Amino acid sequence: MGIIFFLILFPLLAAIVLLLVKADRVRGFVVIAASVVIAAASIWLTAANFASGGASFIVNESLSEFIGYAMLVIEVVLAVVIFVLGVKYRKYLACLLAAVQAVLMVWFELSTGEHIEVENALYVDRLSMIMALIIGIIGTLICVYALGYMKDFQHHQPEAADRRPWFFFLLFLFLAAMFGIVFSNNLVWLFFFWEITTLCSFFLIGFTKTQEAVNNSFRAIIMNLLGGLGFVFAIVYAGRVLGVMELDRLLATQQMGIAITVPVVLLAFAGLTKAAQMPFNSWLLGAMVAPTPTSALLHSSTMVKAGVFLILKLSPALGWSLGGFMVMLVGGITFLMASFAAVSQSNAKRVLAYSTVANLGLIVACAGVGAPAAIWAATMLIIFHAVTKSLLFLCVGTAEHNIGSRDIEDMDGLFGRMPRLATFMIIGISAMFLAPFGMLISKWAALQAVITSGNPLLVFFIIFGSSVTLFYWGKWLGKLAAIVARRENIQDKVNKTEWASLGTLVCLVIAACITFPTYSKQLVVPYILSQFSQYEPTSVTASLMDGENMVIMAIMVAIIILLPLLFYGRTNKKIVPIYLSGAGLADNLSYMGSMQKETAFSLRNWYMESYFGEKKMNVIGVVATCVILAISFAMLVGGMVR
Repeated sequence: MGIIFFLILFPLLAAIVLLLVKADRVRGFVVIAASVVIAAASIWLTAANFASGGASFIVNESLSEFIGYAMLVIEVVLAVVIFVLGVKYRKYLACLLAAVQAVLMVWFELSTGEHIEVENALYVDRLSMIMALIIGIIGTLICVYALGYMKDFQHHQPEAADRRPWFFFLLFLFLAAMFGIVFSNNLVWLFFFWEITTLCSFFLIGFTKTQEAVNNSFRAIIMNLLGGLGFVFAIVYAGRVLGVMELDRLLATQQMGIAITVPVVLLAFAGLTKAAQMPFNSWLLGAMVAPTPTSALLHSSTMVKAGVFLILKLSPALGWSLGGFMVMLVGGITFLMASFAAVSQSNAKRVLAYSTVANLGLIVACAGVGAPAAIWAATMLIIFHAVTKSLLFLCVGTAEHNIGSRDIEDMDGLFGRMPRLATFMIIGISAMFLAPFGMLISKWAALQAVITSGNPLLVFFIIFGSSVTLFYWGKWLGKLAAIVARRENIQDKVNKTEWASLGTLVCLVIAACITFPTYSKQLVVPYILSQFSQYEPTSVTASLMDGENMVIMAIMVAIIILLPLLFYGRTNKKIVPIYLSGAGLADNLSYMGSMQKETAFSLRNWYMESYFGEKKMNVIGVVATCVILAISFAMLVGGMVR
């Protein structure tokens, strides 16, 4: 239990130190040292609990009582902060939601919560080990990357006050809260850390304090407060009706029917908002206004992963139930509509944002199915998505700082200007949609699991959603791989901390793709069997554990990873000017066409805006998911009344 408290409290301590540190050199030392310690501690926790598969921990009664009251006081203070800021910026809905949450929690804790015995407040299982590794390794790599990025960010805005201490404070506070989420079995403690991540995301999205940033930060907090309100109602119902405040006991309760359905549906609703599922996806898209490390942190290792983590924990109670249908349909529609919307985007960050929303939708849909094979696919998707998407977000941030644009159409010749960065991006994009990389394998497993679930509508969503990913990833990959002209190499301007983080993430992407049968067998499958003890491993899962398949996968991935190396080195081949439908000019970017007219060379993708326009896809998705949520809650209320 000591290592759990350490992983929660040490990032908090580092956050406080970073809030006080002003010097760049000291900040760099603290961030790197703290990141190394947190990553090592997360690995140590996994190693220490690996053989046993995890354990539950009893917290001393007096200590637990003290922590509970401290959390309650902090929640009230945070509600006051939100209320004051809401009044300041005239965002009164945020004020209302924060006030209602705080009042309900204070009333419940003082009237009911303090009388409910919580035996196991903390726990470690194999899913929380996986999440701890994602937070501890990928999350800290993003923090290290932020050192160089935020230095350049501040350099580009010399007139603005240096608020980097506040930025790094929020990053490490975020990590502490995420560790709290994945280790808390006490629902009240889980809710406390849940709301800390909501507030951190609010401040990170609004970091630049522009009007756009403020509006997007309030959109994020309002939508997440809606989910938080669902979480509070679930706690109140579980406590007052079932007399349960532990997540594992809630899911194992023998009281079936509407008694268990109510808190499960409410908690799933909270997970849907945090995971940015439609109709709540706009808050995650709005997060793009924040500095790149924020986008990477929210989209890959934290925040949205908290949402899918909770839904995965609920999956044994989903399946063919009201909560299961709500979750799988919302996830399936989100996956399809977000994938379509990504086709029409040329802004690289928005492509990544819609891809994130789509992949989270697929994970959520698999969790809603509630079958072992589907949970296996969802868990593997979490791992691959966390590693790969963090790499791509950070690569886009580095490209934007050096070429002055995040638009895919401005990445012509990136392989000539920044060959190392272009190679990293090619590896990341390939890992997202090409065989034999892990994301495609996981999507194939998800499709097979959904087919066996007997839900034809969900099969339709996943088939078409997966197919359309070819369009937006293929366009971007083609831009990066094309050599259009000789251009100045500018990659030496990139900060060393950025290269260190990016290089490590590339290695993690490759390792994750090559070794996935190993950690599937050792971590994922045992967790699934512990949750679904009545099942045997499915044929899909069993086949992926075979040693022969692992060797084949390793060889295929290694060959594909080595292909970009063919572009490096000198050549004796004669290099001739590019023919551009006319006499090429010296820059190889324009030519003399007919009528002696100088014409600029241009290669552009087709974004099919009229077919897959962002606004159109969002309207369809939001309306459809709102209808599903409305029907689900109407049926829930109807069942309670009866």
